Amino acid sequence: MFSKILIANRGEIAVRIIRACREMGIATVAVYSTADSTAMHVMMADESVCIGDAPAKSSYLNQNAIVTAAIETGAVAIHPGYGLLSENAGFINLCEKCGIKFIGPSAEVVAKMGDKDVARRTMKDAGVPVVPGYDLVPDAATAKREAANIGFPLLLKARAGGGGKGIRLVNNLSEVEAAFVSASQEAEAAFGDGGMYMEKFLSPVKHIEMQVLADTHGNILVLGERECSVQRRNQKLIEESPSAAVTPELREKMIKSAAAAAKAVGYVNAGTIEYLVDSKGNYYFMEMNTRLQVEHPVTELVTNIDIVKLQIRIAAGVELKIRQKDILFRGHAIECRINAENPKENFRPGAGRITAFHQPGGPWVRFDTAIYQDYLIPPYYDSMIGKLIVYAKHRKEAIRKMRAALAELIIEGVDHNSEFQQEILVHPVFEEGDYYTDFLPKHMGIK
Repeated sequence: MFSKILIANRGEIAVRIIRACREMGIATVAVYSTADSTAMHVMMADESVCIGDAPAKSSYLNQNAIVTAAIETGAVAIHPGYGLLSENAGFINLCEKCGIKFIGPSAEVVAKMGDKDVARRTMKDAGVPVVPGYDLVPDAATAKREAANIGFPLLLKARAGGGGKGIRLVNNLSEVEAAFVSASQEAEAAFGDGGMYMEKFLSPVKHIEMQVLADTHGNILVLGERECSVQRRNQKLIEESPSAAVTPELREKMIKSAAAAAKAVGYVNAGTIEYLVDSKGNYYFMEMNTRLQVEHPVTELVTNIDIVKLQIRIAAGVELKIRQKDILFRGHAIECRINAENPKENFRPGAGRITAFHQPGGPWVRFDTAIYQDYLIPPYYDSMIGKLIVYAKHRKEAIRKMRAALAELIIEGVDHNSEFQQEILVHPVFEEGDYYTDFLPKHMGIK
């Protein structure tokens, strides 16, 4: 097992990883920017190293500074968390070159699945259903020709990156050229890769993902699904497990497809297979996230499996002792992302000092966060400041528990979205579980 791990991240996920390491008896190293000198992850870690100025490109994306910090502190492994460098094949190669274990998949697999058109073709070959489309579009002329063959509406999507960037909905042929140029330019600016592919726009659809864990001994586990269809501009707001729309029969099919997908690419560590599921129960591969997901806690609660600890054990070469037949799905879990933003002002991001803070309590209530009273939220990073997760025997009970937990949550001094989350939870369509990715614009008028 590793003696010391450096956490190449910040915020709640850095705190989450440090806690897992503490329970495993592993020493930790935090890295931080000048804006995060009083951050919780810095105070919790056994050691901490400042790696640069406030902007992420000067600190949390500074690969050389992070690896240097690992070498100087004697860390033998790096956990990337999610976001930032977690899916950067170059960073993984740098870690390996310097003799530091990267807690995640190989650089080769990350690069392969990060290239969305390669991922689509790989899934096709593995027998995993994919959305009808065109794998790699070299120019606007090809886009127009193939769009006519696919039919409208369709999506132009960046083959690299994620987070909703480089995506355009195209409703007719006259829109194709302008959409291709703007999406490609946005992808080039965001990911350094302007490559695009096209796929048929399916609507209405649910966004369902399957949690995968795979070790170096050939064992693959699929820990069931997460419903992630409450989204604003392709950013998830609420996740739950299991999905009210996934039958036992459909779940079994999707689990088998997820395992086949992981096997096809030789996947190791934690990853997520993301699907689009239509109203008839047909499912299609969308992408694979080659990292830990923000919403992993809901899976932990319904399976009683600590995903972060297993990530670390897998990276250390330990064989998974659990087998697929041993995984039991019990109860229902819901997660609400608490963001420092103002929904009444077009979700304007916020920053500032927290003047009062109280986190909810009670049985099966969990608040993963890195904030505390008098903490100064810096304006340089993602707006998510916490994840409120609840667990109950049944979905209706879980919804009631989440509403009570949100009502108990107190964060003063900065704007946040807890009241907006309450509005979603009481909406009849959400309560019925019959919602799709168009839920917010269709039922709440939120673009």
